[in-house]
Amino acid sequence: MNKQQLAAKIWASANQMRSKIEANEYKDYILGFIFYKFLSETEVQRLKRRDFTDDDIKTLVEEDQEMVGYVKGECGYFIAYKDLFDSWVAKRNDFDISDVRDALSAFNRNIDPARKRVFSGIFDTLQTGLSKLGTDARSQTKAARDLIYLIKDIPMDNRQDYDVLGFIYEYLISNFAANAGKKAGEFYTPHEVSQLMSEIVAWHLAGREKIQIYDPTSGSGSLLINIGKAVARRNGDPDSIRYFAQELKQNTYNLTRMNLVMRGILPDNIAVRNGDTLEDDWPWFDTDENKEETYRPLFVDAVVSNPPYSQNWSPEGKDTDPRFKYGLAPKSKADYAFLLHDLYHLRPDGIMCIVLPHGVLFRGGEEETIRTNLVENHHIRAIVGLPANIFFGTGIPTIIMVLQKQRASSDILVVDASKHFAKEGKNNVLRASDIRRIVDVVTGDKTVDKFSRLVPIDEVRANGYNLNIPRYVDSSEQEQGWDIYATMFGGVPEKELDALDEYWSVWPSLKGELYEGDGPYLQPRTSDVARTVGENAEVASFVQKFYEALTPFSAEMRSRLVDGVMDVDAVSEEERLAQSLEAMIADVPLVDPYDTYQLLDDAWQGITNDVETIQSEGLDAVRTVDPNMVPKKKGEVQDGWRGRILPFEFVQQRLLTADLDAISGMERRLSEISDELSEMLEGFDEEERGSDGVNEDGTSFIPNELKRAVRVIGKHPESDFEEKLVRAQSLLDEEKNVKKSIKQARAALEERTRETVESLDDGQCLEMLDAKWVAPLQESLRALPQDVVDGFVARVVALNEKYSTTYSDVCDDIDDAEKGLADMLGNLTGSDYDMAGVRELRHLLGGDAR
Repeated sequence: MNKQQLAAKIWASANQMRSKIEANEYKDYILGFIFYKFLSETEVQRLKRRDFTDDDIKTLVEEDQEMVGYVKGECGYFIAYKDLFDSWVAKRNDFDISDVRDALSAFNRNIDPARKRVFSGIFDTLQTGLSKLGTDARSQTKAARDLIYLIKDIPMDNRQDYDVLGFIYEYLISNFAANAGKKAGEFYTPHEVSQLMSEIVAWHLAGREKIQIYDPTSGSGSLLINIGKAVARRNGDPDSIRYFAQELKQNTYNLTRMNLVMRGILPDNIAVRNGDTLEDDWPWFDTDENKEETYRPLFVDAVVSNPPYSQNWSPEGKDTDPRFKYGLAPKSKADYAFLLHDLYHLRPDGIMCIVLPHGVLFRGGEEETIRTNLVENHHIRAIVGLPANIFFGTGIPTIIMVLQKQRASSDILVVDASKHFAKEGKNNVLRASDIRRIVDVVTGDKTVDKFSRLVPIDEVRANGYNLNIPRYVDSSEQEQGWDIYATMFGGVPEKELDALDEYWSVWPSLKGELYEGDGPYLQPRTSDVARTVGENAEVASFVQKFYEALTPFSAEMRSRLVDGVMDVDAVSEEERLAQSLEAMIADVPLVDPYDTYQLLDDAWQGITNDVETIQSEGLDAVRTVDPNMVPKKKGEVQDGWRGRILPFEFVQQRLLTADLDAISGMERRLSEISDELSEMLEGFDEEERGSDGVNEDGTSFIPNELKRAVRVIGKHPESDFEEKLVRAQSLLDEEKNVKKSIKQARAALEERTRETVESLDDGQCLEMLDAKWVAPLQESLRALPQDVVDGFVARVVALNEKYSTTYSDVCDDIDDAEKGLADMLGNLTGSDYDMAGVRELRHLLGGDAR
């Protein structure tokens, strides 16, 4: 089971198990147990690397203080053998909720003093919440045991498994957030938003050896983790990054620490603080008694945050606080207080990204003062308007503001990305191509029509420091009005055809093939636009040019990804292939490179899951078949088999087509039998319906009655109806046999598929990976130029239809309709009053006089 399947399975079970417990609370329990499992297995792994045997580990007891000290030095904590997660699992029915309570209490007693800031109180939320798992010890024990057995299969054997564990953890947090309503915003920033901020920050920090990043409203810590992963991809050393985080809520503070530790981040690189960011600024004191001497102000390379929007705060007494030198945010809206806090903690060459509501761009009063100071001191690098309904718990549109302490330029990049998203359930999400589009313009200070613009500071001043996005970027689609002349006389206005200039410039001969005339109004030459476009030589050349440009891509994927599957870094390889693909089609017009990137990314999730599995298990994973387990009321049961890497249907379509064709032939015969029976029933008259063997509606045969009737008829039917009944019985018998044959054939095909998968040699394994990974992506990419052509055709057809009927045509149609109605009225008869009304109506329609 790959990480996606395992995460989905755990989520489905956990969501069902939580019953009436709120998702926001239940997440603390399951995530707490996952973290305890992680710490238990980490301790065992580290001791085994120090040559401890299984028997040695069984001797771990709290009373052996020398051993406790040793383990604390290795891990930062000590867990006795009886309290290890696997020991809980091994107890089976002897497990009790008191085992958890005792173990968590012992954990708190046995933390290395040097690591207390990382581990002290980290299980408090879990420990205090155990009582909510049930009404008594028995029900609490069952709920805890169910949770333990649910997560026991999460792999945590090596560094690669940090990614699996992290993926599952993030998956669970995301799904709990989706079910937690407004409380979701307290602990989770959607992964896509995190990724967007991460890419901007990582680009700015590329090449630095030692990096410190800080999130002052850390929630689950996922935003920090994504930043760290993006930075590490560019810098190569994940241990060169130090993470600082601050969180107000105790349970969320614990979530931050757990999440950071479980991603394989060294405890010495983790500094997390539980406190009110605005009231109790970071300064870390080694001892509370000696604050003045141990004060260390925090300045970092990057700050990222998604603070609570427009919340109350207390600005009293903050006028001397160095964080707020540009002004004090109003007490009812702390947005700028958080922004100024973040900016203060930046190093001069650092960068920050903060998520805020749109109001910070245009509200007056103190916020305008702060905004003016930020603009005049050149701190604002970019403003990115995000789609609405992108965060859990709120549908309001938001922005990301990118700031720096020192910038050479005073220009501000304004981006309107509000229309670039995909709909998923109730929420909008940023696609990979949307993120890439935003990152490209922000990092390159690019102006793109209807999307982004680099705005000079003088223009901002002229607008009174109002930064509202529509003042600078108009992303609205301008609806083309109706041309009066063309409406009256017909023809397509040349000025409306000018909107298609990007196509005419690539296919210059096409305009003349589609339209005739040399004035401002052109006449369509053809009613079959699609055919004319499809037969144009320049259009064909455009499609062919794309195909030729794309040709090397398949070979490159096969070489690097398929042939090198055991060594390829799936994460970095996607970006390398994306850059290669972009370069290949750079000279091909009209095709949006972000569409090609999206297709690559869509395919990549499945590819990278396969790569991770193969690198962990070898090519044997490709020829491995697992029981297909399906949930039933009494637990999971096996329902056939499934390939660990290769879906059975995929293998059958590639290697067992003859078997599939045979089954398809039998299924076609079933359809023919059904059609013949239906046709027979439809032909029965009223007397025949309801006769022996046929129901009263004549919609179906009654099997037992039909058999008896046919038995009476014998071998010599005496009427057409009796012949039909005999034929119907024959068809039903055949249908039964065909269904039985199909069932047997499918069972035999499944068994043959299993044997086929298990008998693949290494060369065949690679061929199947090529067919699964490369071929479908290549096919999707090859469809792009035709999508461009189809889009063009649709626009031309719509434009032609717009002016195909003139006002004069409409008037003529109305006249004809009125005359026809008047003629029909002339044939009516009725009372004197009725006829007087009819005569008046005919007069109004232009028919006979009164």
